[in-house]
Amino acid sequence: MIAKSLAAAAFALLPLAAQAQHAELPTDPAADWSVATSEHRVAVEGGKVWARVNGVIGEGATPVIMIHGGPGGTHLNFGNLISLADQRPVILYDQLDSGMSDHPENPANWKPERFVAELEAIRKELGVERWHVIGHSWGSALALEYAAAYPQHTASAVLSGTFISTPHWITGTNLLIRELPDDVAAAIRACEGPNPPAAVVCEPATAAFYSAFNGRPDRPAPSPEARAYRNRYGGKGFNATVYNAMWGPTEFRASGPLATYDATHLLPRVDGSRVMYVVGQYDEARIDTVQDFVALTPGAELAVVPGGSHAYISERPEVAEAIYRDWMNRIDAREKAE
Repeated sequence: MIAKSLAAAAFALLPLAAQAQHAELPTDPAADWSVATSEHRVAVEGGKVWARVNGVIGEGATPVIMIHGGPGGTHLNFGNLISLADQRPVILYDQLDSGMSDHPENPANWKPERFVAELEAIRKELGVERWHVIGHSWGSALALEYAAAYPQHTASAVLSGTFISTPHWITGTNLLIRELPDDVAAAIRACEGPNPPAAVVCEPATAAFYSAFNGRPDRPAPSPEARAYRNRYGGKGFNATVYNAMWGPTEFRASGPLATYDATHLLPRVDGSRVMYVVGQYDEARIDTVQDFVALTPGAELAVVPGGSHAYISERPEVAEAIYRDWMNRIDAREKAE
């Protein structure tokens, strides 16, 4: 669903009262993209989450918050999209037990509704009335759930690399396995069976799947700025414990609580004219599957990133930025006209 390789590719419900430790940071436009205008620690159920803002809330266009994948991923995948802050505040954060946020490692926190409440706590703490929510992979599920629960605070919802249903996802990844060379596909099936072969067989086969659908070999190398940020980030990255507990060991089989997750019933509850789906041409989130979601969301749009996989944000950053920028500008213009 939301691969461990995302973190590598970047180099990939009751509202709660929130408390933050606020630090103002320099905003030199010549500085690299890692410099935030402000950083915050926001109290949520189970601990505090770390958030960063580029821009000033209340100035510019409607803010946007980026919701990372996982479960257990981090904000790193969105680094190149901070360029959107030339028009609007851009908010990045790490979910509880990930990255710079607290790591209580309490399985009681690992449920979708708590992650949705986490978003609302951040909104209230930062003083945002309405925002665009852009989710990627597992973050798409949270973006959809948030938009359905808080339509009054949602200017638009972007469901990128769309995961909103485990049955659809598992069907999709198993269809993609058939597109691989016969020997690779056979190895993956064996590795997912009751008596898997050794890692020397399974690891290359899984890597071949990711190379095709989640981090293609022609992706650009990380910029010096991205590498510098990762170094300063201190290695606080992907949390495999959360991923394995909530999802399972691989993209092809779900064994955790998300094994039965399906949020498609929420699609009729959101304003489809404020929903956009975005997938890569070679995405794990298969285009035909996402087209079915679009059909269930009247008025919604679909954008496909040419040459991109599930990691298209890092593979085709200029295209991703252009798609998101155009979408939010059009929604903002419509709201002004209404």
